Amino acid sequence: MKLLKSSLLASAAGFAAVAGAQAADLPVKKAAPIEYVRVCSAYGAGFFYIPGTETCIRLSGRARLDVGYQPTDARTSQNSQGDTTGYIGLARINVDARTQTDYGTLRAFVRLQFASRTGAVGGLRSGTQERIGNAFGATGQDQSGRVQQFVNTDKAFIQFAGLTAGRASSFFDFYAHDFEFAGATLNSDLQSTNLLAYTSKLGGTGFSATISLEDPSFRRNTIFSQESATVGALSRVIVSTNAAGVPTLGALDVSQRNRMPDFVGALRYDAAWGSLQLSAAVKELNTSNAFNAGGLTAVGGGFFAPNLVGPGARVSSEYGWAVQAGAKINLPFIAPGDTLYLQGAYGEGATLYTGYSSYNGSYSSRVSTISGAAFDPYMSDATLNPLTGKIDLSTSFTVVGSFLHYWTPQWRSAVFGSYGEMSFARGAREANAAVYGASSLAGNASSNSFVGPVGTRAFNLSPTLRDNYQIVAGASLIWSPVKDLDIGLEGFYTKVGVQNGRVIDQYSNGVLTAAQINGTATVAPAAVRTVTASDTFQLRARVQRDF
Repeated sequence: MKLLKSSLLASAAGFAAVAGAQAADLPVKKAAPIEYVRVCSAYGAGFFYIPGTETCIRLSGRARLDVGYQPTDARTSQNSQGDTTGYIGLARINVDARTQTDYGTLRAFVRLQFASRTGAVGGLRSGTQERIGNAFGATGQDQSGRVQQFVNTDKAFIQFAGLTAGRASSFFDFYAHDFEFAGATLNSDLQSTNLLAYTSKLGGTGFSATISLEDPSFRRNTIFSQESATVGALSRVIVSTNAAGVPTLGALDVSQRNRMPDFVGALRYDAAWGSLQLSAAVKELNTSNAFNAGGLTAVGGGFFAPNLVGPGARVSSEYGWAVQAGAKINLPFIAPGDTLYLQGAYGEGATLYTGYSSYNGSYSSRVSTISGAAFDPYMSDATLNPLTGKIDLSTSFTVVGSFLHYWTPQWRSAVFGSYGEMSFARGAREANAAVYGASSLAGNASSNSFVGPVGTRAFNLSPTLRDNYQIVAGASLIWSPVKDLDIGLEGFYTKVGVQNGRVIDQYSNGVLTAAQINGTATVAPAAVRTVTASDTFQLRARVQRDF
């Protein structure tokens, strides 16, 4: 037995020795090293290195709910009137990637936003976003005009050695509704446009200068033409008169073409006490190059639009411009974080640069600021004069102030207000009334048409191309019980009105004909209610989490 055990042990030892020798001859596969995520501290909190690279990346986002209430004066059955509440559920995703190079930091930033917006009232469903293709509206019987899905490539830009290229905020902007929920005040705020810009720091003085070429598509508030509201993009322009003195009208496309970029310049100063910025912009206003030649003939001696007579006639481009000055003042001696913004802008043919627009709509000649308003202001950058065939620029100016105060580190408030005026070119109303008031295209006395010649009651009460003003004032209260969580309430008041005279209350009587207003109708004219202004207020609650 002992002999057997000794033999087995010896055999096992022999096998082990042979196996060990063979194993020593085979390659050994080493475990792959584990590369842990490394924190990148060069660019602030939240950045980490992409494994295997020297690029730092930060992922962040936002979730938000807005609930708004605004009363309505609607007295019609239109889809966009009558709602008093609206909702926004918004999602935001940010990706910020940075790499250090011999030329400085190479940065790429992307921000995508998605939202479900409902309610036609108060800007929660945005006509602006539909008009520029960022959103699409529902078509169901109960959803049409009040349910909207919003998808926006809000940011997608590259920064390198002073160059900024891609989709970013306009370099013209300064305050840009920083302390507001709804963004109701009158000031320039184009958070998403396509641009190519270069910024240079002027030594160590705190000054920097920027030159930016920006996409013109997002700064156009239309060229007004009398027929654009009812004939799409076509304007009827008088090109001659016949033997009986009846105007001959031709179709002219007033949709603007992308021919030149907007040229934007900004000079900025940053210091511990705050910032100053002076901005300027120049933009082209143009129409289609030629008339629709169908049915037109060149007639000598026609006294209407002499430079547009005949097929192939062209409208000369005009150039709008705007300037803006703003100051941001830090006020830590009141409370840490307290900040005051003051800003003013003036422009010709550039309402979206001065910020004279409606908080719930742009890119339209006439945009409702107030649900069911008796009066809606016209806001076009220019008018196409049917007598001269030229583009006449409008002028606008705005001033805005906003103050943010921290009551405690968890509680803060903002108060804000703005005033602005819009004036159309001298003679613009008269030229349109002279042409369309006497033609079959005059239609009726609704808010979209001129009726009657200059001096008649119809002309005096029409809101079309009336010089107007806007006033906005509001305040908010926000509670942040924990970091990056905001629960707040904002309320603001808005008033729009004509600078002089009165206009027809567009919802009081329905449609009145020119004859009724002028007292020449065969039936007794209906009573006409007139107004000088219209106003409203809005309350908006918000719950927002940033991460």
